[in-house]
Amino acid sequence: MEPVIPIIILALPLTMFLVLGLFGHKMAHRTAGILGTLGMGVTMVLAYITAFTYFFSGSSEFISQEGVRLQSVIFNWDWLAFTESLVIRLGFLLDPISALLLVVITTISFMVHLYSNGYMRDHHGVWETGFQRFYAFLSLFSFSMLGLVVATNIFQMYIFWELVGASSYLLIGFYYTKPSAVSASKKAFIVTRFADLGFLIGILVLSFYTGTFDFTNFTSVGVDGMTNVYQVDLTTAEGVRNWIATSPAPVFMGGSVLTWALVLIFMGGMGKSAMMPLHIWLPDAMEGPTPVSALIHAATMVVAGVYLVASLFPLFVEFAPEALHWIAYIAAFTAFYAAAVACCQSDIKRVLAFSTISQIGFMLVALGVCLPGETGGVDNTVEYADVNGLGYMAGMYHLFTHAMFKACLFLGAGCIIHAVHSNEKMYMGGLRKYMPITHVTFLISCLAIAGIPFFSGFCSKDEILVACYNFSPVMGVIMSAIATMTAFYMFRLYYVIFWGKSYYETHKAEGAHQPHEAPLTMTVPLIVLSAITMLVGIFGTLHVFEFGEFVSANGIGFGTHINWAIAGTSTVLAILGICLATYMYKGEETPVADMLARRFPKLHQAAYRRFYLDEVWMFVTHKIIFRCISTPIAWFDRHVIDGTFNFMAWGANAAGETIRPWQSGDVRQYAVWFITGTVALTLVLLCI
Repeated sequence: MEPVIPIIILALPLTMFLVLGLFGHKMAHRTAGILGTLGMGVTMVLAYITAFTYFFSGSSEFISQEGVRLQSVIFNWDWLAFTESLVIRLGFLLDPISALLLVVITTISFMVHLYSNGYMRDHHGVWETGFQRFYAFLSLFSFSMLGLVVATNIFQMYIFWELVGASSYLLIGFYYTKPSAVSASKKAFIVTRFADLGFLIGILVLSFYTGTFDFTNFTSVGVDGMTNVYQVDLTTAEGVRNWIATSPAPVFMGGSVLTWALVLIFMGGMGKSAMMPLHIWLPDAMEGPTPVSALIHAATMVVAGVYLVASLFPLFVEFAPEALHWIAYIAAFTAFYAAAVACCQSDIKRVLAFSTISQIGFMLVALGVCLPGETGGVDNTVEYADVNGLGYMAGMYHLFTHAMFKACLFLGAGCIIHAVHSNEKMYMGGLRKYMPITHVTFLISCLAIAGIPFFSGFCSKDEILVACYNFSPVMGVIMSAIATMTAFYMFRLYYVIFWGKSYYETHKAEGAHQPHEAPLTMTVPLIVLSAITMLVGIFGTLHVFEFGEFVSANGIGFGTHINWAIAGTSTVLAILGICLATYMYKGEETPVADMLARRFPKLHQAAYRRFYLDEVWMFVTHKIIFRCISTPIAWFDRHVIDGTFNFMAWGANAAGETIRPWQSGDVRQYAVWFITGTVALTLVLLCI
């Protein structure tokens, strides 16, 4: 593939950011919105062309004669060279997951750009202050995410990783006059920067001992007779094999340095993907505009951790399988925690935020339950892909399906907030009569995330559950229970919004605003995303479309079949969850839910307050870190360090002031001092 199109994919969003950032304030609001949307639309088309070429062209640089999907470096420019092998490059890598993410990122970003043209103005058509700035930040974020997923080396990924963090900070804090938004943006920035410190240390350790930054040296081997084309090797990649052969792996606290490096790298993924205990920033990030929530917290930024683990998957499997298993355990616990909290939230965006945390947990669990082969390595065969490699495929499949229906849910929530002017459920109810398009698309997405057959979530969730049961029946049961909780809290949300008691109808006499359907710029993205959700679900359920043929851990495509023992059970459980939500929340009154809240007030309050983990963090940071660590350090800095240098400065100044009178210019005084000094010196010498 010629590098022209890949370069434009990266350059166009960056250009839009520069143009809108520098000259947007001189443009009309509509012009800025159209320009940003068109720029992302062109980027999306080019990304589709690139992904289509990779998956369907049959070119030898993308697929081998044996049908193995390859890694192709389209371009790779040297930037910083430390040694012959330790070079930081800026390039464009195409493989199955990067091609997939190109489609996901550009699709969601374009829908958000289009949607924002309607959302970022009020009912009277008045545009939001800083509208042009908002579109500039959207373009910067899209550029950062695209650069992250096509990185040819881990240091390039880290650069764009930090750019993603910076642009998300700008978007979350877009309403900078709102204290809660400012606080949320700082919280997100600080928590993710703390995690990224571990990421950076892991990169430095990994590169120090392996002598390379390149993904192709970590995860693959070169294809004979071809330049810049590689095949994933799950047993041991070339660069790591050379290091292992020439030097014994240093051991620290019972684990190899390579294992610790991978654990530290995953720490960065925990921050971005909001895994416990670094999850606290995501719910508060809902203070940003709702399109930001759809872009960042549904489909793109939060899956960066999943993409990171998937990119280094061969290293994890070969050298840190226990770390991979711990990733699964952490993710499973996080998924359960987030689902439990989502069951009690009243803010619809926070329900979706905790739902996102839970679903990201599903993806990481899927990656974590991929098992090594019987020989201690990992089989680079179809059998591996069909059995142990199922989790990898399922995780990437769920990343794709979740992006579409969760973005639809967030954008639908934006339409609802736009109509009722509140995030709280008490101001909703009965909206199906006033917002039919939003109602239908929201319902489709709820059915998808619940895992109902013929909707996209069923296909990906079923494969994850099969992989979990292959790993451990206990893990399978836990994830099935979490999936049931997902169906319950999503339909709780659905009934509270679209059924139940209508706030408008009960407060009409008090001047309540009548809800109405959103404009076309806001409803068209909902229709498109829900259509993708349905089509993928139908094709996947009927096996017209086999995701495993395109994305797998070792590049070898494989078909799947529905395990009806698991899929049937999970479907029944999902329906039971939906039925329970229907029983408790469909009516205008919710006596059962109210009774349970009264009977278990402490449990309900704890879940509503996120089990007080935010308070725990505040205690740890303010009472322990700030008071016991930061305050003594600050005192030492002010009184000892600053005091020492202040004393030195004072001493020099005092000495200068003392000897200044000696420089009087009076020759007679100089003669007296000279004679006195001579006499004193003579007496000293005589005494000696």
